[in-house]
Amino acid sequence: MGMSQSYGPADDGESIATLHRAIDLGCNFFDTAEVYGPFTNEELLGRAFKGRRDQVVIATKFGFRIENGKQVGTERDSRPAHIREAVEGSLRRLGTDHIDLLYQHRIDPAVPIEDVAGTVSNLVQHGKVRFFGLSEAGVANIRRAHAVHPVTALQSEYSLWERNLEADIIPVLRELGIGLVPFSPLGRGFLTGEVKRAEEYPLGDYRRNDPRYQGANYDANVKAAQMVREIAAAHHAKPGQIALAWLLHKGHDVVPIPGTKRRKYLEENLAAETIRLNPVQMKILDDASAPGKFSGRRYPDSIMATIDR
Repeated sequence: MGMSQSYGPADDGESIATLHRAIDLGCNFFDTAEVYGPFTNEELLGRAFKGRRDQVVIATKFGFRIENGKQVGTERDSRPAHIREAVEGSLRRLGTDHIDLLYQHRIDPAVPIEDVAGTVSNLVQHGKVRFFGLSEAGVANIRRAHAVHPVTALQSEYSLWERNLEADIIPVLRELGIGLVPFSPLGRGFLTGEVKRAEEYPLGDYRRNDPRYQGANYDANVKAAQMVREIAAAHHAKPGQIALAWLLHKGHDVVPIPGTKRRKYLEENLAAETIRLNPVQMKILDDASAPGKFSGRRYPDSIMATIDR
């Protein structure tokens, strides 16, 4: 997403170089969505992966309402006809004949999840989609969708600073054999240690409106993240690498998707795989980031309303 919106101006040349470098380093799973841009991020991946489609696994998403090339607030649209239309558009922009993993971006309260799962199942039967995923879905909708067509993965925010999945969601995923794909595993950059207050980011940058980057929340969160920095120092690593290593230690069914626009940070992120945290360090991180340790909601109210909890 960050290659096309929300985190400063786009640089397609560096973005494509970063995507190519990722493939060369053995990273093959790439996450996009029709709404990123809208549309421009899928087009970017289509250009980047031309001639290399067999080397990558592409995940994309449908489910927000888009009119005249603009996202309509947080309005959702998972009507079966729209899903089919969205998939045709994604296939065209990505320059491919199939989507490896197709997510419903957010639960649409106006459309029964059984209808969504059934539509995707039909797309799987026709070879246009390989696997079905959900994003930020709650327990009831995960179970109902999975009963119609196997859910391969749930994509939801999960990191040292956002652990809302642990009580209810992760146990259900493991019961059903569904993988977890944590987005924003670096806390939208906060866990890298290279952060500024909300008002110091330029207009148009998502972090200007992130409650956790604002005022007293920012001050409290800098303190809460101190333990990440201390363990990073012990490993001669970057704080962001420790945040990713923590996730990678949570199980083989947890596949975080850190976003970056630059080769430098891509290489830092992938190096997290080599870091081994011992049980004492894992417990220290677990305790330091327990629910309630970080301050502020993870989204403004309008976006929180789209989370199926």
